[in-house]
Amino acid sequence: MGLSAKLELRQGQQLVMTPQLQQAIKLLQLSNVELSQFVETELERNPLLERDETPEIPAALPPTEDMPDRVSPQEASSDGDVPTAADDPWLDLNKSGGEAAASLDTEFENVYPDASASDMAADAAAAGWASLRPQSGSFEGEESNLESFVASTVSLKDHLAEQLSHGLTDPAHRLIGHHLIDLVDEAGYLTGDVDQLAAKLGAPQAMVDDVLNRLQAFDPPGVFARTLAECLELQLKDQNRYDPQIAALLQNLPLLAARNMAGLKRAVGVDEDELADMIDEIKQLNPKPGLKFGAVHVQPIVPDILVRSASDGSWILELNSDTLPRVLVNRAYLSKVSKTTKNVKDKDYLLDCLQTANWLVKSLDQRARTILRVAEEIVRQQDAFFSHGVQHLRPLNLKTVADAISMHESTVSRVTSNKYMSSPRGIFELKYFFNSAIQSAGEGEAHSSESVRHRIKLLIDGETPRKILSDDMIVDKLKGDGVEIARRTVAKYREAMRIPSSVQRRREKQFAERGERPS
Repeated sequence: MGLSAKLELRQGQQLVMTPQLQQAIKLLQLSNVELSQFVETELERNPLLERDETPEIPAALPPTEDMPDRVSPQEASSDGDVPTAADDPWLDLNKSGGEAAASLDTEFENVYPDASASDMAADAAAAGWASLRPQSGSFEGEESNLESFVASTVSLKDHLAEQLSHGLTDPAHRLIGHHLIDLVDEAGYLTGDVDQLAAKLGAPQAMVDDVLNRLQAFDPPGVFARTLAECLELQLKDQNRYDPQIAALLQNLPLLAARNMAGLKRAVGVDEDELADMIDEIKQLNPKPGLKFGAVHVQPIVPDILVRSASDGSWILELNSDTLPRVLVNRAYLSKVSKTTKNVKDKDYLLDCLQTANWLVKSLDQRARTILRVAEEIVRQQDAFFSHGVQHLRPLNLKTVADAISMHESTVSRVTSNKYMSSPRGIFELKYFFNSAIQSAGEGEAHSSESVRHRIKLLIDGETPRKILSDDMIVDKLKGDGVEIARRTVAKYREAMRIPSSVQRRREKQFAERGERPS
Protein backbone atom coordinates (compact mmCIF):
# COMPACT_ATOMS: atom_id res chain seq x y z
CA MET A 1 0.00 0.00 0.00
CA GLY A 2 1.53 3.29 -1.07
CA LEU A 3 1.78 6.49 0.91
CA SER A 4 -0.02 9.62 -0.28
CA ALA A 5 -0.33 13.19 0.94
CA LYS A 6 -3.82 14.59 1.59
CA LEU A 7 -5.56 17.36 3.51
CA GLU A 8 -8.07 16.62 6.27
CA LEU A 9 -10.25 19.00 8.28
CA ARG A 10 -10.76 17.93 11.90
CA GLN A 11 -12.69 19.60 14.69
CA GLY A 12 -11.89 19.15 18.36
CA GLN A 13 -12.04 20.80 21.77
CA GLN A 14 -9.11 21.67 23.97
CA LEU A 15 -8.82 23.44 27.31
CA VAL A 16 -6.01 25.98 27.14
CA MET A 17 -4.57 27.26 30.40
CA THR A 18 -4.07 30.86 29.44
CA PRO A 19 -2.02 33.15 31.68
CA GLN A 20 -5.23 34.87 32.79
CA LEU A 21 -6.84 31.54 33.70
CA GLN A 22 -3.76 30.53 35.66
CA GLN A 23 -3.87 33.85 37.48
CA ALA A 24 -7.55 33.53 38.39
CA ILE A 25 -7.13 29.98 39.70
CA LYS A 26 -4.08 31.05 41.67
CA LEU A 27 -5.90 33.97 43.29
CA LEU A 28 -8.85 31.77 44.25
CA GLN A 29 -6.78 29.44 46.41
CA LEU A 30 -4.60 32.09 48.09
CA SER A 31 -5.21 33.02 51.71
CA ASN A 32 -5.93 36.67 52.50
CA VAL A 33 -2.32 37.17 53.67
CA GLU A 34 -0.91 35.63 50.50
CA LEU A 35 -3.36 37.61 48.40
CA SER A 36 -2.22 40.89 49.96
CA GLN A 37 1.40 40.02 49.24
CA PHE A 38 0.54 39.11 45.65
CA VAL A 39 -1.33 42.38 45.07
CA GLU A 40 1.55 44.35 46.59
CA THR A 41 3.92 42.72 44.10
CA GLU A 42 1.62 43.58 41.19
CA LEU A 43 1.28 47.18 42.36
CA GLU A 44 5.06 47.51 42.36
CA ARG A 45 5.64 46.12 38.87
CA ASN A 46 2.55 47.34 37.02
CA PRO A 47 2.46 51.13 36.47
CA LEU A 48 -1.21 51.01 35.45
CA LEU A 49 -2.35 49.64 38.82
CA GLU A 50 -2.80 51.71 41.94
CA ARG A 51 -4.24 51.10 45.39
CA ASP A 52 -7.52 52.69 46.42
CA GLU A 53 -6.86 53.84 49.98
CA THR A 54 -9.62 56.43 50.23
CA PRO A 55 -13.14 55.94 51.61
CA GLU A 56 -15.84 55.10 49.11
CA ILE A 57 -17.56 58.18 47.71
CA PRO A 58 -21.30 58.15 47.07
CA ALA A 59 -22.31 57.99 43.43
CA ALA A 60 -24.21 61.28 43.68
CA LEU A 61 -21.17 63.14 44.98
CA PRO A 62 -19.71 65.37 42.25
CA PRO A 63 -16.00 65.05 41.45
CA THR A 64 -13.54 67.56 42.81
CA GLU A 65 -10.37 69.02 41.39
CA ASP A 66 -8.23 67.13 43.94
CA MET A 67 -9.21 63.74 42.58
CA PRO A 68 -6.59 62.05 40.34
CA ASP A 69 -7.49 60.93 36.84
CA ARG A 70 -8.56 57.32 37.39
CA VAL A 71 -11.09 55.29 35.50
CA SER A 72 -12.43 51.78 35.70
CA PRO A 73 -11.24 48.81 33.66
CA GLN A 74 -14.64 48.07 32.20
CA GLU A 75 -14.26 51.33 30.25
CA ALA A 76 -11.30 49.69 28.55
CA SER A 77 -13.72 47.69 26.43
CA SER A 78 -15.53 50.77 25.12
CA ASP A 79 -14.74 52.46 21.86
CA GLY A 80 -13.58 56.00 21.50
CA ASP A 81 -11.31 58.19 23.55
CA VAL A 82 -10.17 57.42 27.04
CA PRO A 83 -12.55 59.00 29.59
CA THR A 84 -11.19 61.82 31.64
CA ALA A 85 -11.45 62.53 35.35
CA ALA A 86 -14.43 64.77 34.72
CA ASP A 87 -16.35 61.84 33.20
CA ASP A 88 -15.94 59.36 36.04
CA PRO A 89 -12.80 59.74 38.15
CA TRP A 90 -13.82 57.60 41.10
CA LEU A 91 -15.36 54.37 39.80
CA ASP A 92 -14.49 51.74 42.42
CA LEU A 93 -14.14 48.23 41.07
CA ASN A 94 -14.59 46.32 44.30
CA LYS A 95 -18.36 46.04 44.27
CA SER A 96 -20.47 43.04 45.18
CA GLY A 97 -23.40 41.10 43.81
CA GLY A 98 -25.23 42.02 40.63
CA GLU A 99 -23.72 45.51 40.46
CA ALA A 100 -20.23 44.09 40.15
CA ALA A 101 -21.34 41.48 37.63
CA ALA A 102 -22.98 44.12 35.50
CA SER A 103 -20.02 46.45 35.64
CA LEU A 104 -17.55 43.74 34.77
CA ASP A 105 -19.85 42.18 32.18
CA THR A 106 -18.14 38.87 32.85
CA GLU A 107 -19.32 35.51 34.20
CA PHE A 108 -16.38 33.24 34.93
CA GLU A 109 -17.63 31.08 37.77
CA ASN A 110 -15.60 27.87 37.69
CA VAL A 111 -12.77 28.62 35.29
CA TYR A 112 -12.30 32.28 34.52
CA PRO A 113 -12.30 32.29 30.69
CA ASP A 114 -9.81 34.33 28.80
CA ALA A 115 -10.61 37.79 27.53
CA SER A 116 -12.48 37.78 24.26
CA ALA A 117 -10.90 39.02 21.07
CA SER A 118 -13.34 41.92 20.91
CA ASP A 119 -12.38 43.09 24.41
CA MET A 120 -8.70 42.90 23.54
CA ALA A 121 -9.24 44.79 20.31
CA ALA A 122 -11.24 47.42 22.17
CA ASP A 123 -8.37 47.83 24.65
CA ALA A 124 -5.98 48.36 21.78
CA ALA A 125 -8.32 50.84 20.11
CA ALA A 126 -8.75 52.75 23.35
CA ALA A 127 -5.00 53.07 23.60
CA GLY A 128 -4.80 54.29 19.99
CA TRP A 129 -2.93 51.26 18.63
CA ALA A 130 -3.93 49.17 15.67
CA SER A 131 -2.83 45.72 16.77
CA LEU A 132 -2.31 43.72 19.92
CA ARG A 133 0.84 41.70 20.41
CA PRO A 134 1.00 38.46 22.45
CA GLN A 135 1.51 38.86 26.15
CA SER A 136 4.97 38.69 27.58
CA GLY A 137 3.71 36.15 30.11
CA SER A 138 3.95 37.89 33.45
CA PHE A 139 1.73 35.23 35.01
CA GLU A 140 3.16 32.18 33.27
CA GLY A 141 3.97 29.91 36.21
CA GLU A 142 6.12 30.36 39.26
CA GLU A 143 9.74 31.36 39.17
CA SER A 144 12.24 28.93 40.57
CA ASN A 145 12.81 29.67 44.22
CA LEU A 146 15.46 27.74 46.15
CA GLU A 147 13.89 28.79 49.46
CA SER A 148 10.81 26.71 48.65
CA PHE A 149 12.94 23.56 48.82
CA VAL A 150 14.29 24.26 52.31
CA ALA A 151 12.72 22.04 54.96
CA SER A 152 10.49 24.10 57.22
CA THR A 153 10.47 23.77 61.00
CA VAL A 154 7.49 21.86 62.35
CA SER A 155 5.69 23.86 65.01
CA LEU A 156 4.01 22.36 68.06
CA LYS A 157 0.55 23.23 66.77
CA ASP A 158 1.26 21.58 63.40
CA HIS A 159 2.54 18.48 65.20
CA LEU A 160 -0.60 18.29 67.32
CA ALA A 161 -2.91 18.95 64.36
CA GLU A 162 -1.34 16.05 62.45
CA GLN A 163 -2.01 13.71 65.39
CA LEU A 164 -5.55 15.05 65.68
CA SER A 165 -6.38 13.88 62.15
CA HIS A 166 -5.58 10.31 63.20
CA GLY A 167 -6.46 10.33 66.88
CA LEU A 168 -10.00 11.74 66.69
CA THR A 169 -12.52 10.56 64.13
CA ASP A 170 -15.81 12.17 65.16
CA PRO A 171 -16.20 15.55 63.40
CA ALA A 172 -17.57 17.21 66.55
CA HIS A 173 -14.58 15.97 68.56
CA ARG A 174 -12.21 17.23 65.87
CA LEU A 175 -13.70 20.70 65.98
CA ILE A 176 -13.28 20.78 69.75
CA GLY A 177 -9.74 19.44 69.33
CA HIS A 178 -8.80 22.19 66.89
CA HIS A 179 -10.01 24.82 69.33
CA LEU A 180 -8.06 23.24 72.19
CA ILE A 181 -4.90 23.18 70.05
CA ASP A 182 -5.35 26.89 69.44
CA LEU A 183 -5.29 27.41 73.22
CA VAL A 184 -1.89 25.72 73.69
CA ASP A 185 1.11 28.01 74.20
CA GLU A 186 4.67 27.40 72.99
CA ALA A 187 5.57 25.51 76.19
CA GLY A 188 2.71 23.06 75.60
CA TYR A 189 0.36 24.30 78.32
CA LEU A 190 -3.37 24.85 77.87
CA THR A 191 -3.97 28.53 78.52
CA GLY A 192 -7.69 28.98 77.84
CA ASP A 193 -10.83 28.29 79.84
CA VAL A 194 -12.28 24.88 78.95
CA ASP A 195 -15.68 25.77 80.47
CA GLN A 196 -15.99 28.86 78.28
CA LEU A 197 -15.02 26.80 75.22
CA ALA A 198 -17.81 24.30 75.90
CA ALA A 199 -20.36 27.10 76.20
CA LYS A 200 -19.10 28.79 73.03
CA LEU A 201 -19.30 25.63 70.93
CA GLY A 202 -22.59 24.52 72.42
CA ALA A 203 -21.01 21.21 73.45
CA PRO A 204 -21.56 19.30 76.71
CA GLN A 205 -18.81 19.86 79.25
CA ALA A 206 -18.29 16.10 79.47
CA MET A 207 -17.57 15.95 75.73
CA VAL A 208 -14.96 18.72 75.92
CA ASP A 209 -13.35 17.05 78.94
CA ASP A 210 -13.27 13.73 77.10
CA VAL A 211 -11.58 15.31 74.08
CA LEU A 212 -9.06 17.04 76.36
CA ASN A 213 -8.22 13.74 78.08
CA ARG A 214 -7.56 12.13 74.70
CA LEU A 215 -5.44 15.05 73.54
CA GLN A 216 -3.34 14.79 76.70
CA ALA A 217 -2.15 11.41 75.41
CA PHE A 218 -0.60 13.08 72.34
CA ASP A 219 3.10 13.51 71.75
CA PRO A 220 5.05 15.12 73.37
CA PRO A 221 4.04 13.68 76.75
CA GLY A 222 2.87 16.40 79.09
CA VAL A 223 1.21 18.56 76.46
CA PHE A 224 -2.24 20.11 77.13
CA ALA A 225 -1.50 20.32 80.86
CA ARG A 226 -2.94 23.23 82.82
CA THR A 227 -0.41 23.20 85.67
CA LEU A 228 3.15 22.04 86.20
CA ALA A 229 1.95 19.21 88.41
CA GLU A 230 -0.43 17.98 85.71
CA CYS A 231 2.34 18.22 83.09
CA LEU A 232 4.64 16.03 85.18
CA GLU A 233 1.77 13.66 85.96
CA LEU A 234 1.05 13.12 82.25
CA GLN A 235 4.70 12.33 81.57
CA LEU A 236 4.88 9.85 84.44
CA LYS A 237 1.71 8.13 83.25
CA ASP A 238 3.22 7.87 79.77
CA GLN A 239 6.21 6.07 81.36
CA ASN A 240 3.90 3.91 83.49
CA ARG A 241 5.61 5.37 86.60
CA TYR A 242 2.64 7.10 88.23
CA ASP A 243 1.78 5.70 91.67
CA PRO A 244 0.16 7.06 94.88
CA GLN A 245 3.49 8.11 96.40
CA ILE A 246 4.61 10.15 93.42
CA ALA A 247 1.08 11.57 93.12
CA ALA A 248 1.44 12.84 96.69
CA LEU A 249 4.80 14.34 95.78
CA LEU A 250 3.26 16.24 92.83
CA GLN A 251 0.52 17.57 95.08
CA ASN A 252 3.21 19.08 97.33
CA LEU A 253 5.52 20.66 94.77
CA PRO A 254 5.65 23.94 96.77
CA LEU A 255 7.40 22.01 99.58
CA LEU A 256 9.93 20.69 97.07
CA ALA A 257 10.52 24.19 95.70
CA ALA A 258 11.10 25.44 99.27
CA ARG A 259 13.46 22.46 99.90
CA ASN A 260 11.36 21.47 102.92
CA MET A 261 12.44 17.82 102.83
CA ALA A 262 11.14 17.02 106.30
CA GLY A 263 7.65 18.23 105.49
CA LEU A 264 7.81 16.54 102.08
CA LYS A 265 8.73 13.15 103.65
CA ARG A 266 5.75 13.41 106.01
CA ALA A 267 3.38 14.40 103.19
CA VAL A 268 4.50 11.63 100.85
CA GLY A 269 5.01 8.96 103.51
CA VAL A 270 8.40 7.63 102.36
CA ASP A 271 11.89 7.52 103.80
CA GLU A 272 14.77 9.76 102.79
CA ASP A 273 16.28 7.39 100.19
CA GLU A 274 12.94 6.78 98.44
CA LEU A 275 12.24 10.51 98.40
CA ALA A 276 15.65 11.19 96.82
CA ASP A 277 14.94 8.63 94.10
CA MET A 278 11.54 10.17 93.40
CA ILE A 279 13.04 13.66 93.18
CA ASP A 280 15.69 12.40 90.74
CA GLU A 281 12.91 10.90 88.64
CA ILE A 282 11.04 14.21 88.63
CA LYS A 283 14.19 16.02 87.51
CA GLN A 284 14.40 13.79 84.41
CA LEU A 285 11.03 15.11 83.19
CA ASN A 286 10.52 18.10 80.91
CA PRO A 287 8.57 20.94 82.57
CA LYS A 288 8.03 22.62 79.18
CA PRO A 289 7.56 19.84 76.61
CA GLY A 290 6.43 22.14 73.82
CA LEU A 291 9.74 23.98 73.60
CA LYS A 292 11.40 21.01 71.86
CA PHE A 293 9.61 22.15 68.69
CA GLY A 294 10.71 25.08 66.61
CA ALA A 295 9.43 28.46 67.65
CA VAL A 296 7.49 30.04 64.79
CA HIS A 297 5.99 33.45 64.31
CA VAL A 298 2.30 33.20 65.11
CA GLN A 299 0.25 34.80 62.36
CA PRO A 300 -3.16 35.86 63.71
CA ILE A 301 -6.08 34.50 61.71
CA VAL A 302 -8.07 37.17 59.92
CA PRO A 303 -11.45 35.73 58.83
CA ASP A 304 -12.59 36.15 55.23
CA ILE A 305 -16.30 35.77 56.08
CA LEU A 306 -18.21 37.32 58.98
CA VAL A 307 -21.35 35.50 60.17
CA ARG A 308 -23.84 36.98 62.62
CA SER A 309 -27.38 36.10 63.61
CA ALA A 310 -30.37 38.12 62.47
CA SER A 311 -33.41 39.00 64.55
CA ASP A 312 -35.55 36.45 62.70
CA GLY A 313 -33.20 33.55 63.49
CA SER A 314 -31.47 33.50 60.11
CA TRP A 315 -27.80 34.20 59.47
CA ILE A 316 -26.23 37.26 57.87
CA LEU A 317 -22.99 36.75 55.93
CA GLU A 318 -20.68 39.44 54.68
CA LEU A 319 -17.15 39.63 53.36
CA ASN A 320 -14.51 41.03 55.65
CA SER A 321 -13.55 44.23 53.84
CA ASP A 322 -10.20 44.29 55.65
CA THR A 323 -9.07 41.25 53.66
CA LEU A 324 -10.13 42.58 50.25
CA PRO A 325 -7.43 44.54 48.42
CA ARG A 326 -8.91 47.49 46.52
CA VAL A 327 -7.10 48.38 43.32
CA LEU A 328 -7.92 50.60 40.37
CA VAL A 329 -6.68 50.76 36.80
CA ASN A 330 -5.24 54.15 35.85
CA ARG A 331 -6.15 54.33 32.17
CA ALA A 332 -5.79 58.07 32.16
CA TYR A 333 -2.09 57.54 32.77
CA LEU A 334 -2.08 54.98 29.96
CA SER A 335 -3.62 57.56 27.61
CA LYS A 336 -0.93 60.10 28.41
CA VAL A 337 1.92 57.64 28.00
CA SER A 338 0.57 56.05 24.82
CA LYS A 339 0.54 59.43 23.02
CA THR A 340 4.30 59.67 23.35
CA THR A 341 5.10 55.98 22.87
CA LYS A 342 6.30 55.14 19.35
CA ASN A 343 8.46 52.08 19.93
CA VAL A 344 6.69 48.74 19.25
CA LYS A 345 8.33 47.09 22.22
CA ASP A 346 7.11 49.81 24.57
CA LYS A 347 3.60 49.55 23.15
CA ASP A 348 3.61 45.80 23.73
CA TYR A 349 4.71 46.34 27.33
CA LEU A 350 1.93 48.84 28.05
CA LEU A 351 -0.68 46.59 26.46
CA ASP A 352 0.56 43.72 28.57
CA CYS A 353 0.26 45.87 31.69
CA LEU A 354 -3.25 46.95 30.70
CA GLN A 355 -4.53 43.43 30.15
CA THR A 356 -2.87 42.18 33.32
CA ALA A 357 -4.40 45.01 35.36
CA ASN A 358 -7.87 44.44 33.94
CA TRP A 359 -7.76 40.75 34.67
CA LEU A 360 -6.40 41.25 38.16
CA VAL A 361 -9.29 43.54 39.10
CA LYS A 362 -11.87 41.21 37.57
CA SER A 363 -10.32 38.17 39.24
CA LEU A 364 -10.28 39.87 42.64
CA ASP A 365 -13.96 40.72 42.33
CA GLN A 366 -14.89 37.23 41.17
CA ARG A 367 -12.80 35.64 43.92
CA ALA A 368 -14.70 37.61 46.58
CA ARG A 369 -18.11 36.73 45.14
CA THR A 370 -17.20 33.04 44.81
CA ILE A 371 -16.03 32.83 48.43
CA LEU A 372 -19.26 34.46 49.60
CA ARG A 373 -21.45 32.05 47.59
CA VAL A 374 -19.65 28.99 48.94
CA ALA A 375 -19.80 30.30 52.51
CA GLU A 376 -23.53 31.00 52.22
CA GLU A 377 -24.19 27.41 51.14
CA ILE A 378 -22.03 26.00 53.94
CA VAL A 379 -23.97 28.01 56.52
CA ARG A 380 -27.24 26.85 54.97
CA GLN A 381 -26.16 23.21 55.11
CA GLN A 382 -24.74 23.48 58.64
CA ASP A 383 -27.46 25.70 60.09
CA ALA A 384 -28.07 23.26 62.96
CA PHE A 385 -24.43 23.50 64.02
CA PHE A 386 -24.49 27.30 64.19
CA SER A 387 -27.85 27.27 65.99
CA HIS A 388 -27.47 24.37 68.42
CA GLY A 389 -23.81 23.44 68.69
CA VAL A 390 -21.11 21.05 67.61
CA GLN A 391 -23.15 17.87 68.17
CA HIS A 392 -25.38 18.85 65.24
CA LEU A 393 -22.61 18.95 62.63
CA ARG A 394 -23.95 17.29 59.47
CA PRO A 395 -22.14 15.05 56.97
CA LEU A 396 -21.16 17.30 54.07
CA ASN A 397 -18.98 16.91 51.00
CA LEU A 398 -17.72 19.17 48.24
CA LYS A 399 -20.14 17.78 45.66
CA THR A 400 -23.20 18.73 47.71
CA VAL A 401 -22.09 22.36 47.92
CA ALA A 402 -20.87 22.43 44.31
CA ASP A 403 -24.19 21.12 42.94
CA ALA A 404 -26.20 23.56 45.07
CA ILE A 405 -24.39 26.63 43.72
CA SER A 406 -23.70 25.27 40.20
CA MET A 407 -19.93 25.20 40.52
CA HIS A 408 -17.28 22.56 40.02
CA GLU A 409 -15.96 20.60 42.99
CA SER A 410 -12.42 21.79 42.28
CA THR A 411 -13.57 25.40 42.61
CA VAL A 412 -15.22 24.71 45.96
CA SER A 413 -12.09 22.87 47.09
CA ARG A 414 -9.89 25.87 46.29
CA VAL A 415 -12.30 28.26 48.00
CA THR A 416 -12.42 26.27 51.24
CA SER A 417 -8.62 26.02 51.64
CA ASN A 418 -7.00 28.70 53.79
CA LYS A 419 -10.28 30.63 54.10
CA TYR A 420 -11.77 31.30 57.52
CA MET A 421 -15.23 32.12 58.81
CA SER A 422 -15.90 34.06 62.00
CA SER A 423 -19.16 33.13 63.72
CA PRO A 424 -20.69 33.21 67.21
CA ARG A 425 -19.31 29.65 67.58
CA GLY A 426 -15.77 30.79 66.87
CA ILE A 427 -13.43 31.01 63.89
CA PHE A 428 -13.38 27.99 61.58
CA GLU A 429 -11.58 27.14 58.39
CA LEU A 430 -14.20 26.44 55.72
CA LYS A 431 -12.87 22.94 55.06
CA TYR A 432 -13.66 21.94 58.67
CA PHE A 433 -17.33 21.67 57.75
CA PHE A 434 -16.72 18.90 55.21
CA ASN A 435 -16.75 15.20 56.02
CA SER A 436 -17.94 12.36 53.81
CA ALA A 437 -21.11 10.34 54.36
CA ILE A 438 -21.84 6.60 54.40
CA GLN A 439 -25.17 5.33 53.14
CA SER A 440 -27.74 4.17 55.66
CA ALA A 441 -28.77 0.51 55.54
CA GLY A 442 -32.42 1.54 55.61
CA GLU A 443 -34.20 4.69 54.58
CA GLY A 444 -32.59 6.81 57.26
CA GLU A 445 -30.20 9.71 56.84
CA ALA A 446 -26.65 9.03 55.67
CA HIS A 447 -23.95 8.66 58.30
CA SER A 448 -20.81 10.74 58.50
CA SER A 449 -17.69 8.72 57.74
CA GLU A 450 -16.09 10.27 60.82
CA SER A 451 -18.93 9.08 63.04
CA VAL A 452 -18.64 5.58 61.52
CA ARG A 453 -14.93 5.53 62.36
CA HIS A 454 -15.83 6.55 65.89
CA ARG A 455 -18.30 3.63 66.14
CA ILE A 456 -15.64 1.20 64.93
CA LYS A 457 -13.22 2.44 67.56
CA LEU A 458 -15.85 2.14 70.31
CA LEU A 459 -16.59 -1.44 69.29
CA ILE A 460 -12.91 -2.35 69.36
CA ASP A 461 -12.33 -0.55 72.67
CA GLY A 462 -15.12 -2.65 74.20
CA GLU A 463 -13.53 -5.96 73.25
CA THR A 464 -12.44 -8.58 75.79
CA PRO A 465 -9.58 -11.09 75.30
CA ARG A 466 -12.17 -13.84 74.79
CA LYS A 467 -14.34 -11.89 72.36
CA ILE A 468 -12.27 -10.10 69.72
CA LEU A 469 -14.23 -8.72 66.80
CA SER A 470 -13.11 -9.51 63.27
CA ASP A 471 -13.72 -7.02 60.47
CA ASP A 472 -16.69 -9.12 59.28
CA MET A 473 -18.21 -9.09 62.76
CA ILE A 474 -17.81 -5.30 62.90
CA VAL A 475 -19.60 -5.04 59.54
CA ASP A 476 -22.51 -7.08 60.91
CA LYS A 477 -22.78 -4.96 64.05
CA LEU A 478 -22.74 -1.73 62.02
CA LYS A 479 -25.41 -3.07 59.68
CA GLY A 480 -27.49 -3.85 62.73
CA ASP A 481 -27.18 -0.17 63.65
CA GLY A 482 -28.29 0.88 60.16
CA VAL A 483 -24.86 1.54 58.64
CA GLU A 484 -24.24 0.00 55.22
CA ILE A 485 -20.49 -0.55 54.91
CA ALA A 486 -18.12 -3.01 53.20
CA ARG A 487 -15.54 -5.10 55.04
CA ARG A 488 -12.66 -3.54 53.11
CA THR A 489 -13.89 -0.10 54.21
CA VAL A 490 -13.84 -1.21 57.85
CA ALA A 491 -10.29 -2.51 57.34
CA LYS A 492 -9.26 0.77 55.73
CA TYR A 493 -10.70 2.85 58.57
CA ARG A 494 -9.14 0.55 61.18
CA GLU A 495 -5.71 0.81 59.58
CA ALA A 496 -6.03 4.60 59.30
CA MET A 497 -6.63 4.72 63.06
CA ARG A 498 -3.55 2.49 63.53
CA ILE A 499 -5.58 -0.30 65.09
CA PRO A 500 -4.03 -3.76 64.53
CA SER A 501 -5.89 -6.74 63.11
CA SER A 502 -8.10 -9.00 65.22
CA VAL A 503 -5.35 -11.63 65.45
CA GLN A 504 -2.82 -9.10 66.75
CA ARG A 505 -5.34 -7.58 69.16
CA ARG A 506 -6.24 -11.02 70.59
CA ARG A 507 -2.56 -11.79 71.17
CA GLU A 508 -1.86 -8.42 72.81
CA LYS A 509 -4.90 -8.62 75.10
CA GLN A 510 -4.06 -12.15 76.20
CA PHE A 511 -0.51 -11.12 77.07
CA ALA A 512 -1.80 -8.06 78.89
CA GLU A 513 -4.23 -10.22 80.88
CA ARG A 514 -1.33 -12.42 82.05
CA GLY A 515 0.83 -9.37 82.78
CA GLU A 516 3.34 -10.28 80.07
CA ARG A 517 4.74 -8.41 77.11
CA PRO A 518 4.37 -9.85 73.58
CA SER A 519 7.68 -10.88 72.10
